[in-house]
Amino acid sequence: MRMTALDDLDRRLISALRADGRESVTSLAQRLGVTRATVNARLRRLVDSGTILGFSARVRTEDDPDTIRAVTLIEVGSRSTTQAISQLRGLPEIVALHTTNGAWDLVAELRTASLADFDRVMGQIRSVDGVVNSETSLLLRSVQL
Repeated sequence: MRMTALDDLDRRLISALRADGRESVTSLAQRLGVTRATVNARLRRLVDSGTILGFSARVRTEDDPDTIRAVTLIEVGSRSTTQAISQLRGLPEIVALHTTNGAWDLVAELRTASLADFDRVMGQIRSVDGVVNSETSLLLRSVQL
């Protein structure tokens, strides 16, 4: 399967599903300002293309201590940042993506269920067009402030 090029509607749909993967098609259609048929067609295309890999429940980190959490610093080749962001948005394991300054162009926050999933996602990140370097740190424990 090959990832589909995402347009603004695809990205908004994925974002809404990240917030609530159980939101009804009717509600999604209203939120996005399109018909239910459009939402259904987009969902089918995103799933069939492998852009959406599946749907899952988000669990508070402290309730699922085996979740692999990490921060990945990403360097992108010149003038490739927009394209890289577009491709990275389709990875459901990336729970947040930030642009930054300095040596690294992007910071991705990752969550995976296992080290095998983590390794797969890292391979996907490194294969994104324009990504030239990355450095990842696993998050071992969160400290309450």
